Amino acid sequence: MSEPHVLLLGAPGAGKGTQSKRLAEAFDIEHVTTGDALRANKDMDIGHMDTEYDTPRAYMEAGELVPDAVVNEIVKTALQEADGYVLDGYPRNLDQAEYLSEITDLDAVVFLDVSEVELVDRLTGRRVCDDCGANYHVEFSPPETEGVCDECGGDLIQRDDDTEDTVRERLRVYEENTAPVVEHYRDEGVLVEVDGEGTPDEVFEAIHEEVDAAT
Repeated sequence: MSEPHVLLLGAPGAGKGTQSKRLAEAFDIEHVTTGDALRANKDMDIGHMDTEYDTPRAYMEAGELVPDAVVNEIVKTALQEADGYVLDGYPRNLDQAEYLSEITDLDAVVFLDVSEVELVDRLTGRRVCDDCGANYHVEFSPPETEGVCDECGGDLIQRDDDTEDTVRERLRVYEENTAPVVEHYRDEGVLVEVDGEGTPDEVFEAIHEEVDAAT
């Protein structure tokens, strides 16, 4: 069996990060996220591109969005260095989806289908340790003692981007920019939808079966 090229799609809170890591381990392939790829290549020389800055780091330090053209270049580099991969967090818009089709062939495009009500519950319930960064959830994976990190005893906080107003804005931006990407793959007849509201194990099993069938 060849090493699979998998694209995992879903809204914020759908579980892409968790499931991507498990898939990468199960199939012994790379877990490629735009965030990790950007951090790994933040000093890449992009002076040849018609951009404001000469490195991705400069955009990040200025608090500016890294342009699509730069993100495309970084993702291309990450995919070229991987035999198999699960791609998580890219493409975020139709232009990126079209670029992706030019640089690689996908074996499976999996969409984690989760209702907005569930997404809001998941995202607003997240708590993060202020000291070590460990993640918890008030409902799905609470700490042993409320408000206290199991790992280091630090205080658990709700991040600013996990408040309900911010979460709803993140979902609105997702609907505007990334939902058309899901429709794009659906129209091409390659999209596989998995119910993302089961337990993490149930969701993983369903994704694993789809990837197995596609490779």
